[in-house]
Amino acid sequence: MAASRGWYAAIAAVIALSLGIQLWLIVTGGADANSGETGEAISIPVRLWRLFSYFTVDSNIVVLIVSVLFIIDPLRRGSLWGIAWLNALLAITITGIVFEVVLSTQVHLTGAAQIANLGFHYFSPWAFVLAWLVFGPRPTFTFSTVPGAFVLPVIWLVYIFVQGAFTDWYPYPFLDVTDVGYGRALLNALLVVVLGLVLAVAYVVLDARMPSVLRRRPERVSANAPR
Repeated sequence: MAASRGWYAAIAAVIALSLGIQLWLIVTGGADANSGETGEAISIPVRLWRLFSYFTVDSNIVVLIVSVLFIIDPLRRGSLWGIAWLNALLAITITGIVFEVVLSTQVHLTGAAQIANLGFHYFSPWAFVLAWLVFGPRPTFTFSTVPGAFVLPVIWLVYIFVQGAFTDWYPYPFLDVTDVGYGRALLNALLVVVLGLVLAVAYVVLDARMPSVLRRRPERVSANAPR
C-alpha cells in the first residue's frame, strides 16, 4: 500500500508542480504550455481564463484531486468514487492520446513551458494509467458507471462551443469553428466522444478482470446474520 500511495503522490506532485510553473509563466508573460501563446498582447485575467478552459488542465486537476483522495484512503469505495475515478482515468487518457496524435507537432516550447508540457501531456496521463493498471484499486466501476464518466468531457465540450460563439476563441485547432466550421468541429468532437466511449468500456472490462495490488475490502458480515 505504501508503494501505491507513493506512486499516486508522485503523480499529484508533478501535476501540482506543472500547474504552478504554468501559473507563474502566465503572471510573468511566459508561454502557455498548451498553445505556446505568450502574454505580449493578452491580459493576465484572459490568459488565466483560457488556461482553465483547456481540457488538458481540467483533466490534470481531476487526476490531482483523485490522487490526493486515494492517498488519504486507498480503500475508499462507493458509486460516486467510481464515477470520479473513471472520469479521471478517461479524461487524462484522452488528453494523452489527442495531444500525441493531433497536437504535439503544433506546439513548440522551451524552458519552463516545456517542463510544464511534459508534466501535463506526457507524465501524468501515462503514469496515472500505469498506476491504475498496477495498483488499482479494483473493482472500482461497472458499466453503470460509464454515463457518469462522461460528465466532464460533455460539460467541457458544451462550454467550449458556447463560449466560442461569443469570443471566437477555441482552445484546440480541431474544434476551432472559425477555421474548420461548425460541421467539422462537431464531427471532431463526436470522434473524441467515441474514442472516450471505447476507452470507458475497455477500462470497465479491465477493472473486472485484472488483478490488483489493492482489492476492495469485503463487506463485514454481522455475527448474527444468517449463514
